Amino acid sequence: MDFNEPTRQFIASHRNDDVRDAALHAHQDDVDMPFALDQIEGWQRARTKLPQWAACEGIIYPPHLAMEQCSSQSAAQYKAALAKRLTADAPHPTTLIDITGGFGVDFSFMARAFDQAIYIERQAQLVGLARHNMQALGLDHARYLNADATAVLGGLPPATLIMADPARRDAHGSRTYAIADCTPDMLAILPQLTALAPTVIIKLSPMLDWHQAVRDCTGALAASPTRATVTEVHIVSVHNECKELLLVIRADNGTAAGKTATDDSTTNDSTTDIDPLVVCADDDTVFSFRQTQAREAGATGHDEPSAAGQPAYLYEPNASLMKAGCFDVLAARFAVRPVDRNSHLFVSDTPIADFPGRRFAIRAYGPVKRTLHGISRANVAVRNYPASVAQVRKRYHIADGGDTFIFLTTMSGRKTAFVCAKA
Repeated sequence: MDFNEPTRQFIASHRNDDVRDAALHAHQDDVDMPFALDQIEGWQRARTKLPQWAACEGIIYPPHLAMEQCSSQSAAQYKAALAKRLTADAPHPTTLIDITGGFGVDFSFMARAFDQAIYIERQAQLVGLARHNMQALGLDHARYLNADATAVLGGLPPATLIMADPARRDAHGSRTYAIADCTPDMLAILPQLTALAPTVIIKLSPMLDWHQAVRDCTGALAASPTRATVTEVHIVSVHNECKELLLVIRADNGTAAGKTATDDSTTNDSTTDIDPLVVCADDDTVFSFRQTQAREAGATGHDEPSAAGQPAYLYEPNASLMKAGCFDVLAARFAVRPVDRNSHLFVSDTPIADFPGRRFAIRAYGPVKRTLHGISRANVAVRNYPASVAQVRKRYHIADGGDTFIFLTTMSGRKTAFVCAKA
């Protein structure tokens, strides 16, 4: 991955400039300007998205789309820790195969937990970038294949863990979400993958319904000779923004290591029981449950709204929990009660310090017009409410910002406002 000295100097001189301003210097004939602008923009994105990479002077960045699609450092580190746990008892030498290597961010973090690592990518440009960047990052034990993974599966060696992040864009560049619409089609190759490795991790769009994703994979695994099944579902958020859905698929002889330190259930972990552990991770907050626990909590009425007590605190679950939909489990585990069945907000009479989400002290609540009277500035959110935030601000003349937080929702069929401060 060579480029001339004038291009190198241009990148170094303009690395902190606005890319549009740097483009104004495009008249320099000896500078590879498209490449230079990609490097400037890529490094600027990496400062916040991939700080370890940004700190490495030898990194070469891809065009905009690949930088946009690649994992953030925190998400990649999460997958690396997950892979390390899942393979903790695996015999050595251990081998990672990433069948959709891409820019190589996930690979660079996960590969360090394995004795051997194989990167596969069908785009030659990305393979060249990965080879260069992995060497710059000090990963000397990796092998690289420029190939379509589906074409080489039959020739791959057995692995300890296979990682797959299928492309979620079609031939026209439009986003796709269904597993079968991704490239490669994971449902078609899952039996082959589970024959190669006892553990497979699939990274999917956070837009997918995780229940359906589990059902789809379970159907595809019916043809697997290893009796593999989905044992874990990870919903990963970064700074309260849902980023990815991870499915862990394990062969029958690999389920013993399938429990996490946060799994406090006593549910049988057999692959014959399709009851995956669901892990909701948001930065340093981790909450886990099983579907059997959700059903049990719902059956005992923990998901029912209650008017008992004078609520003093309000709670908003984090993005991963909202995606998981485990509201009845939350109510049962933290002794909070839902404002309403569809509000996805909770209240309590006493503070719950470890609730996984935002916590607020309620200053006032009641009918909307009366409760919002006199408030000119606040942070506004709506949950199960027949108006948008913009419409609320316009109607009640409330500017954005300040230390006051307003939640508008429906409570027992009545429009209700909660005026709060952070607890």
